Amino acid sequence: MIRIEGVAKAFAAPRHGLFGSPARTGAAVQAVRDVSFHAADGCITGLLGPNGAGKTTTLRMLAGLMTPDAGRLTVDGIDVTRAPHAALARMGVLSDARGLYPRLTARENIVYHAALQGMPRDAAHARAEALAQTLDLTALMERRTEGFSQGERMKTALARALVHDPANIVLDEPTNGLDVMATRALRETLRWLRTPAGGAKCIVFSTHIMQEVERLCDQVVVIALGCTVAQGTVADLLAQTGQSVDGDFEAAFVALAYAGQAGATT
Repeated sequence: MIRIEGVAKAFAAPRHGLFGSPARTGAAVQAVRDVSFHAADGCITGLLGPNGAGKTTTLRMLAGLMTPDAGRLTVDGIDVTRAPHAALARMGVLSDARGLYPRLTARENIVYHAALQGMPRDAAHARAEALAQTLDLTALMERRTEGFSQGERMKTALARALVHDPANIVLDEPTNGLDVMATRALRETLRWLRTPAGGAKCIVFSTHIMQEVERLCDQVVVIALGCTVAQGTVADLLAQTGQSVDGDFEAAFVALAYAGQAGATT
C-alpha cells in the first residue's frame, strides 16, 4: 500500500535580470501545499484535479525524483525519502514522459529495465514474453520503438514498469494522447491488475478526465491548489456535494475542486 501524509513542495521561481544584470530569484511557487491519502492493495486510487493542481509533483515525490519539503511518503511501509531504492523496487512507475529508447526494440526496452531491477536474464525474457501476451504486444516485440504510435508506446512503457512484478503501480495521466481503443485496453489491464489473478496491485494514477474516474476508480482523491480537498468513492463525493447516486459527477468535482474560487460554475 501507499501512504502520503501532509506532503508539501515549493520551487524557487527564477526572475531574470534586465539588460544583462544578474538574475534574481523570485518568490517561491508552492506546487504542493498539503496532500494526504492512503491507497490500498487491490484498489485503483485516482488523483483527480485541474491542470496545475499538484498531481504530477506529488507523484514525482512518490517516485523519489523530488524530495518533499514536508510530510512523509511510504510504500509498503518503506519511507521513500530515507530508502528510495528499496521503495522504488516495490513500485512500477509510468510517468508522463514515456522515456523509451527509440533505437531499441520493445523487447530490448523491457528486458533492459528488468536488468536495472536486478532480474536474471532468463527471468527477464520470460517475464517480457508473459507481459507481451497480457498487453497484446507480441506483434511489436521485435520492432524498434521509434515510429510507434502513442498507444504502442504506452503499452511498451507499461510492460517495462511491470516487468519486475511490483506490488504498487503509479501512473501519471497514462491516457494522454491515446485513442479510444488504446484507452479501453489500458482500462481493462488496470482492472485485471487489481484482481487477485492480476496480483491485487495497489494502483495510483492521476487524471483530469471525469469519465476515467467514474469508470475505473475504487477511490478518488480530489486535489486542488496543491491540497487534498476531498476523498472517497464516486458515490461518496456525489453525496458530499448533494448529488444523487446517479448524479452529475462533473458538477460534484467542480464544487469540490473550485469551492470558494471566483468564477466557479457547474
